[in-house]
Amino acid sequence: MCYNPDMTKPDPSQSDNHQSTESHLRLHVDRLAGLIGPRYLEKPKSIIATLGYIEGHWNSMGYEVTRECFDALGKEATNLIVEKPGTSRSDEIIVVGAHYDTVFSTPGADDNASAVAVMLEVSRLLKDSVSKRTIRFVAFACEEPPYFNLDCMGSQHHARQSRLRNDNIVGMLCLEMVGYYVTEPNSQNIPPLIPKLLRRFFPTRGDFLAAVGNLASWRLCLGFRRGFKKGARSMPLFSICLPERIREIRLSDNSSFWDQNYPALMLTDTSFLRNPHYHRSTDTPETLDYARMTQVTFGVASAVQHLSKTLRKKVAPRTINPTG
Repeated sequence: MCYNPDMTKPDPSQSDNHQSTESHLRLHVDRLAGLIGPRYLEKPKSIIATLGYIEGHWNSMGYEVTRECFDALGKEATNLIVEKPGTSRSDEIIVVGAHYDTVFSTPGADDNASAVAVMLEVSRLLKDSVSKRTIRFVAFACEEPPYFNLDCMGSQHHARQSRLRNDNIVGMLCLEMVGYYVTEPNSQNIPPLIPKLLRRFFPTRGDFLAAVGNLASWRLCLGFRRGFKKGARSMPLFSICLPERIREIRLSDNSSFWDQNYPALMLTDTSFLRNPHYHRSTDTPETLDYARMTQVTFGVASAVQHLSKTLRKKVAPRTINPTG
């Protein structure tokens, strides 16, 4: 493995590494969205196939996979977890997560096979790296309706269990739809609650990755940006922290960690603010931009490595109820 996010001189093998990563991304999305298709609990064979695919790839990388099972509206749901133990600060944890389920109406290439693919490739790129902090990768069940925001999301379960164990999660990165990019002018919409005075600072061309946090996650956002730009200098990144009353920033697994007072970011192509295939049967593998997804993969890997070395320990949490 030739990956080195801190390199300053060109590596002749880096082009081969990007080509290999892009090939892997295409394979993951094709298998999840093209071969398996819609992935939801009411279609149990699709969930068994999805779990087997993700678990098999992590096992092939040398990771030990843990299954975290929980009840979701009377059905058993499963999160998959692997960890890379840290060295001097192993009790401090960076979580990288992506949900693998879909709504019934879509094969879910962008939502959310793209994110699972990037997560798998980031875990592969970082497998042999050394970090001070522990890095935890989680494939979440049940992010989509009818489970969303009903206390039976996979991320809600994991965040609550983490709080009950008193896990010291110093940062969570939620990968949510990271594969759709367009370069036409005015191809990017802006959340309607963004004040008019601020709208001129938002990009209007859908060619960027967004890293979005709540106000309490500003330090994580700053650290992520620094690390990401080391590994993906040519990939546009729009990073911002907003009040949680902007409803669009709470529509993925990052909100489960905010609810437990953990800092978290949503990393996204902005979903329905850009992608016309959202939750439709047309969300298929050929609609994605795999070259940009490759840049995102290297940027996220670089950011995770940066955060696992440099992020300051977060302040003591406010009093919360992890079972609520």
